[in-house]
Amino acid sequence: MRRNQLSNLSVIAVIAVLTITIFTIFSTQAFAQTPTSASTELTKPLLAIAAAIAIAGGLIGTGNAQQGIGAAGMGIIAEKPEKFGQVLFFFVIPETLWIIGFVLGIILLLGIL
Repeated sequence: MRRNQLSNLSVIAVIAVLTITIFTIFSTQAFAQTPTSASTELTKPLLAIAAAIAIAGGLIGTGNAQQGIGAAGMGIIAEKPEKFGQVLFFFVIPETLWIIGFVLGIILLLGIL
């Protein structure tokens, strides 16, 4: 693996460990009979953090996918300009990652599920 990929993986690992730590510290009893006022006070901030992580993850994934596709696509278009439509199609496919992250963030914030 290249050094850049290793640094990206280490950043993702640190974010994952911090997220798990935050959820462990602020989690409430899962099978409590009645919710306490402290648990309802912590629910909204935790959902906001979860929504932010979902949206940020989708955006980071889209950027990582599009950087390679864009560079390769520019090379293809430089040699064969008639392939622009095909390259554009492949460049737009990773956009679904941020759309999925955004929809998941809205679902978390609105409490739909």
